[in-house]
Amino acid sequence: MSTLTERTEVASGYRAGRTLPLRVELVRQLKRRRTLVMGGILAALPFVLVVAFAIGGDGDGGSGNRINLMDTATASGANFAAVNLFVSAGFLLVIPVALFCGDTVASEAGWSSLRYLLAAPVPRARLLWSKLVVGLGLSLAAMVLLPVVALAVGTAAYGWGPLQIPTGGSLDTGTAAQRLVVVVAYVFVSQLVTAGLAFWLSTKTDAPLGAVGGAVGLTIVGSVLDAVTALGDWRHFLPAHWQFAWADAVQARPEWSGMIQGTAISVTYALVLFALAFRGFARKDIVS
Repeated sequence: MSTLTERTEVASGYRAGRTLPLRVELVRQLKRRRTLVMGGILAALPFVLVVAFAIGGDGDGGSGNRINLMDTATASGANFAAVNLFVSAGFLLVIPVALFCGDTVASEAGWSSLRYLLAAPVPRARLLWSKLVVGLGLSLAAMVLLPVVALAVGTAAYGWGPLQIPTGGSLDTGTAAQRLVVVVAYVFVSQLVTAGLAFWLSTKTDAPLGAVGGAVGLTIVGSVLDAVTALGDWRHFLPAHWQFAWADAVQARPEWSGMIQGTAISVTYALVLFALAFRGFARKDIVS
């Protein structure tokens, strides 16, 4: 019996840490049609907005004397990139996060290939870790792709220049670039809750659409609850309450308190959801 146990533990050439390498999983996900379609949609958005501004004017027709970020969209490429993040952070960027993190495990179950991966044998924790890292990596890539394309398109359409602040003043190009990096990083962190929801649901169902749709739906519910002012200070515990805190970073004097609170809330929720996904999947009876 001891000899059999030793042979099982030291199977020739088997290393649990080398199963399902990140490179292999990344290539698999990059080749999928939904990845290409999502990338195409995000890359096309800046062109759509350029056409919209060309048709509708430069956006100077604000309400009274109030000036918002949209009114400065055509001031420079940096402003145009900031506006692209503003119009997409609330919903559009939720979709790739939910898609890349919610489709990853559930799709394997739907294809009936999950049990074969585990029989390879790929440890369950290793399988989830590889899929989570790749899912988060693709989500981050989607959030970087949008402002990069927007900056290039905006610079070509409106010129290279400082970022004009709606409340007055401007940020030089170097400072503006740094602030936009901070904004992208914060948007990514704020979407970790959606990633956690999608990933947890992906380990619970064999239907990818259910995991993706459930994560998007719950994220929308969070935004709706944040709009209920009767909740008072309870809204501060909702991730959606802090989703636009990054706007404080594109001011002459940036304010970090909102972003710090939003980061703490998002990371806390995300860690709990990721832990639930790993714990539940470790005990799950895989039949597909």
